[in-house]
Amino acid sequence: MRAQPPVIVEEDRWFWEGVDDGRLLLHQCARCERLQHPPSPMCPQCGSLEWTTQQMSGQGRVHTWIVSQHPTQPDDDPRITALIALNEGPRLVSNLTGIRAADVANDMPVEVVFVDVAGVRLPQFRPAEHRPAPR
Repeated sequence: MRAQPPVIVEEDRWFWEGVDDGRLLLHQCARCERLQHPPSPMCPQCGSLEWTTQQMSGQGRVHTWIVSQHPTQPDDDPRITALIALNEGPRLVSNLTGIRAADVANDMPVEVVFVDVAGVRLPQFRPAEHRPAPR
């Protein structure tokens, strides 16, 4: 089955172009520097209509998660849908990959990966690889 591609409109084209380039981008208010996801026309903190685009580290933690199942079509593999708290602050909903549902835990460190799902490139998250601390 082929995934339905996202409907890209001018207001979020920058996000999908970042995904195509392997970058996780979010909007940042040009006035108060609040990071915002999902995008909105007006900053909910200060009311500004001016935004810049910032690349995120792609690092975060699982805030909460569920195993999602299609109501009418069986899935090949369990789909783990998670609310990811990015290290920079915002939260976003995505899928977890590279892990069994039995091994997922809240507060587990994760990192973004860009995965082709039935012809559509999507940001998803996997368990973070252990990296030595910088010296």
